[in-house]
Amino acid sequence: MISYDVIIRPIITERSMAGAQDKKYVFEVAIDAGKIQIRKAVEEIFDVKVAKVNTMIVPGKAKRMGAARPGRTKEWKKAVVQLTEDSKTIEFFEGMV
Repeated sequence: MISYDVIIRPIITERSMAGAQDKKYVFEVAIDAGKIQIRKAVEEIFDVKVAKVNTMIVPGKAKRMGAARPGRTKEWKKAVVQLTEDSKTIEFFEGMV
């Protein structure tokens, strides 16, 4: 799996931006990606050192589509990446804090 296939997009929320000050960054990742793959992808794409990776599956929400057609949004995987103390920050998140 290529690094750009593992990391789908960064999650930009108020809560995730608060963690960016402690060098914790949140990404949506491929549902079948493991912690080691996520670590290698972040290190390769952003040229940083990763200390820890936490992952979680975010379940899909129940939605109605029309009069009586129940459905669900897709479930996705979220990764919280903690960088080492001596690592540089990820520049993508710099202007958003």
